[in-house]
Amino acid sequence: MLKTSNLNIRIDPQTKQGAERLFSTFGITISDAVNIFLRQSLLVGGLPFEMKQPRYNAETEAAMQEARDITSGKKKSKGYSGVDELFAELDAEYEAENGKGC
Repeated sequence: MLKTSNLNIRIDPQTKQGAERLFSTFGITISDAVNIFLRQSLLVGGLPFEMKQPRYNAETEAAMQEARDITSGKKKSKGYSGVDELFAELDAEYEAENGKGC
């Protein structure tokens, strides 16, 4: 019989439940999946997948920077007196960009 060692990890309950559901569709347990991950890591000499920072398009990057600037106080956010004022501005922007009404 093979000797085994225990490995304790902390993970949020939702992630654990999701992983259990996913791995059960393959007929394996989380323990099996971790063993597969560790063996594959040893086989390839590192993580068995490529790690990347998420890349976003320029418009999304600009929106995220604007949100950071607003939350840090570098930039003021625009306010509206009501939903009608907001939709009127959105309609005007749409018409300016597309040359027609909504």
